[in-house]
Amino acid sequence: MGKQKQQVISRFFAPKPKPSPSPTTTPPKITTTVSFSPAKRLRNTQLTSPRTKIPKIDQNPNLPLPNPTLHQKFRNKLLEPSSPTLSEPSTSTQFSNPKYTPLEQQVIELKSKYPDVLLMIEVGYKYRFFGDDAENAARLLGIYAHMDHNFLTASVPTFRLHFHVRRLVSAGYKVGVVKQTETAAIKAHGANRLGPFCRGLSALYTKSTLEAAEDLGGGEEKCGSVSNYLVCVVEKVVGDVESGVDVRIGAVGVEVSTGDVVYGEFDDNFMRSGLEAMVLNLSPAELLLGKLLSKKTEKLLLAYAGPSSNVRVEYASQDFRDGGALAEVMSLYENLNESNLPEVNLKKDMSLEPQDSNCLAFEAIMAMPDLAIQALALTIQHLKQFGFERMLCLGASFRPLTSSMEMTLSANALQQLEVLKNNFDGSECGSLVQCMNHTLTTFGSRLFRHWVTHPLCDRNMINARLDAISEILESMSTCKDSQRFDFAGENSGISVKPEIHHIISSVLITLGKAPDIQRGIARIFHRTATASEFICVIQAMLAAGEKLQQLHIEEEDDEKNQRVRIVHSVLLRKLILTASSSSIVSTATSLLSTLNKEAADQRDLLNLFNVADGKFPEVAAARTKIYLAKEKLDELIHLYRKQLRMSNLEFISVSGVTHLIEKLCMQLPLDVVVPSNWIKVNSTKKTIRYHPPEVLNALDQLTLVNEELSLLCRATWDSFLKTFCGCYSEFQAVAQALAALDCLYSLAMLSRTKNYVRPVFVGDNEPVQVHISSGRHPVMENILQDNFVPNDTNLNADGEYCQIVTGPNMGGKSCYIRQVALIALMAQVGSFVPASSAKLHVLDGIYTRMGASDSIQLGRSTFLEELSEASHILQHSTSRSLVIIDELGRGTSTHDGVAIAYATLHHLLEHRKCMLLFVTHYPEIVSVRNEFPCSVGAYHVSYLTSQKETDLDINFHQQIDDTVNRDDITYLYKLVPGVAERSFGFKVARLAQLPSSCIRRAISMAARMELEVSKREKDKLIKCTNRELLPNEDAEKDTCIPNSSLQRAEIENFEELENGYRDLFINLNMAFLEEEDVSKRLRCLKHAKGLANKLLNR
Repeated sequence: MGKQKQQVISRFFAPKPKPSPSPTTTPPKITTTVSFSPAKRLRNTQLTSPRTKIPKIDQNPNLPLPNPTLHQKFRNKLLEPSSPTLSEPSTSTQFSNPKYTPLEQQVIELKSKYPDVLLMIEVGYKYRFFGDDAENAARLLGIYAHMDHNFLTASVPTFRLHFHVRRLVSAGYKVGVVKQTETAAIKAHGANRLGPFCRGLSALYTKSTLEAAEDLGGGEEKCGSVSNYLVCVVEKVVGDVESGVDVRIGAVGVEVSTGDVVYGEFDDNFMRSGLEAMVLNLSPAELLLGKLLSKKTEKLLLAYAGPSSNVRVEYASQDFRDGGALAEVMSLYENLNESNLPEVNLKKDMSLEPQDSNCLAFEAIMAMPDLAIQALALTIQHLKQFGFERMLCLGASFRPLTSSMEMTLSANALQQLEVLKNNFDGSECGSLVQCMNHTLTTFGSRLFRHWVTHPLCDRNMINARLDAISEILESMSTCKDSQRFDFAGENSGISVKPEIHHIISSVLITLGKAPDIQRGIARIFHRTATASEFICVIQAMLAAGEKLQQLHIEEEDDEKNQRVRIVHSVLLRKLILTASSSSIVSTATSLLSTLNKEAADQRDLLNLFNVADGKFPEVAAARTKIYLAKEKLDELIHLYRKQLRMSNLEFISVSGVTHLIEKLCMQLPLDVVVPSNWIKVNSTKKTIRYHPPEVLNALDQLTLVNEELSLLCRATWDSFLKTFCGCYSEFQAVAQALAALDCLYSLAMLSRTKNYVRPVFVGDNEPVQVHISSGRHPVMENILQDNFVPNDTNLNADGEYCQIVTGPNMGGKSCYIRQVALIALMAQVGSFVPASSAKLHVLDGIYTRMGASDSIQLGRSTFLEELSEASHILQHSTSRSLVIIDELGRGTSTHDGVAIAYATLHHLLEHRKCMLLFVTHYPEIVSVRNEFPCSVGAYHVSYLTSQKETDLDINFHQQIDDTVNRDDITYLYKLVPGVAERSFGFKVARLAQLPSSCIRRAISMAARMELEVSKREKDKLIKCTNRELLPNEDAEKDTCIPNSSLQRAEIENFEELENGYRDLFINLNMAFLEEEDVSKRLRCLKHAKGLANKLLNR
């Protein structure tokens, strides 16, 4: 061997012979030296290919090149493109009869199968994009796209798959991941050993299914508390002109990552206000639209899914098989019932009963209306391509969109009250949800959002929540003054142990650090959860249950032999019992006992299952095969020891290559030779390493049985997760109970930190009323702290149930009426409220007409939006509703606006008799008190003004025209009885920094208009006086002269009065306007005082 190695080294360093120059020898032809771009390299390959005949090019330089776009392609590929959008490879740039590689053939077949999917295809250690997908991915991900053979292509590394998929999905794409369906070992022993790797679509991702998907779900990147609903909408045209109903809409919303399914069917008008409210409530991440939608419905939904929202929209065909949508849905349940039978013998250990959930599902389906069933059928068809249609079989997760137990808030109420988002930038900061939400878990935060947007309408349910919050508050050791709270329906003066607060808080803090258990059990149900995720979720629920069991809901009293309640609130007791039930604890313990946690943490699927006690016999048999294969390998070493006559010979492993036989140089006896059929793997200066053929065969067999075990463990894991379906409903109920506990604890913390009080709800037999003492705006109070001015509200159906609120601009009118609405909403959520006391009747709705905005894309003007909201209030409000209306009628002319506002207010007072807060700048509206003297009260937000005056010798009219309004106003923000005299609009104009010339001209115009109005009033008064003074026609001739003289005297008297009052008000205005000279202000005031005395003495 030493000589052989020396010869190799000698040949390597030997001088190379110089080629003899021969004039007849042609140097080799160099096809290319530098390939500036893949496109040009591809072109050169085509032109120089022996199969392609190269056309003869004439020497005429004016002839065009064979491909006129080659130069442009060269520039685009060589230089950095100036536009971020990459050019799409069109068919014109592809060459005739291209020869596709086997990989490209697979790409073409996959794209024809999934034309609307952006495909990421696994090739080696990268995921590659092809064609249009490469162009879109390059633009969104910031990666480079280039030509390779016949396609534009781009790639990302495999370990960054989750990151890039999330970015593409968040941009609104449906992303498909194509993986190799066979390993190298299986391919080497299969019929496809000479072809490319088999590839198939392994996963589909969209915004609504990403969190439930395999490998990528459960990330919850900044969106764990936000739901990702898939909402399917269908409709049927009704066209009932008399009732104002335009269409009937059916909808189904599915939150795949949590198992929540909502459905509903409702009539809607031409403004689609009901559909808009549903969309704002659910905030869907993806819309599935039936193809038979009207233009108005489609326009509203597409406007919601605008470019800024990245909401994905997909259309679905409504062509169902024979039997219609119901038959389509029922066929799904039949197929699932046959295919979802557990295959692993764990059912007897966990006492699973999947038939119960199927019965509940069947009952829920039969109770759904027709259009909702159509929407459900389309949703099932859509989810089949993701493999998530099984979620719709759980009847326990179905709930209607609207319920008699919950209040339905309109879209305008959600927006103008800023319940979910603020009106400034559309974020959650500054909203009611953000102000109230103190939850510690993501699943609790999602439920809390639903609580706030769906206030309760049942007094017993509201008091149940208030009782639970009161008990948690009383159990807090830091609760102020250790005050006792009264429990509705319970004995007063109950002592509560502080352990309730400590145990609940510790459970919630622990759950907040764990994964989202609600989405976790949904992923387990979908069979997309990993083993480590499964163990984390089940362990978290088990730990929470065992911790809550320490509360001992009821204890034995040895003296009286009775059970003493430790937790007194009925709702709190029910939630704790559900979350800590013994069946859940035993089932969770049984599930965890079958798995190896260390193997799960290391993602070792082969050693995941505990096969003791006869469990998983197939896995045990496969492990036995591996043990025998390893034993066979180990036995070979004895053969090689005898063969090489080396008693200490052992197998070694180097760089991942196992079972090597290492021979040191000069170690073997001289008469022993390494067999020629041994394969040399590698060598060093001192050693040579071999693989005997028997070892290769044994290693090959070991790899094969390892692959078989891997596939078997994967199938066993799927079957293990399949058995979880039977207890999914029970675990889902536990997650919902823990979420409700989190919401109650959040409301208790809110009440303690903000010094809120418990509202009192009167019985149904008492009149509708809203009595709030020192009420505060919950959001503005956080901003202003102690500077916020509280206000009282007193509305009663048997007395004054309408308040007409006037006042200066920016005086706090809108804040006041919003404050009343938010306090009523918070009270019916079950929260304590920001006030010193609150006594309310349970309301069936809160309706708002506020703000001024148009919807140009929907064809709605500002005034149409105003009147549509007013129409919705007039049609749906009742005597048990709270209605707040802010400046109705400002979107049109003054006379029309006043008339419409007056007529709307009159209708509400006469026909609806609801609790009403009406804000207006029209003083004429207050005259409605003459018709409803006991039901309407006039109020205004108080303010203080200081006025200044100028010199008396100047021209007063000229001074008004040339002076900027400098009213110094101080807002007091306190609601007091009476009507405000002015709105101080010029003060707001100055704050808005309008030019002084504009403000001066506006003041002049206002003064002239006021003068014209006063003249018209004077003329009207004179005519009325003349009509009273004129005698009848018989005595007219005899008394003509005295009457005419009397008439002139009256006219002169009115003119003197007019001039006197004009001079008085002009002097007062000049006192307001003068800011520098105090002496002039004093003279103006003295002169005004003299004029006032003269007028009083007339």
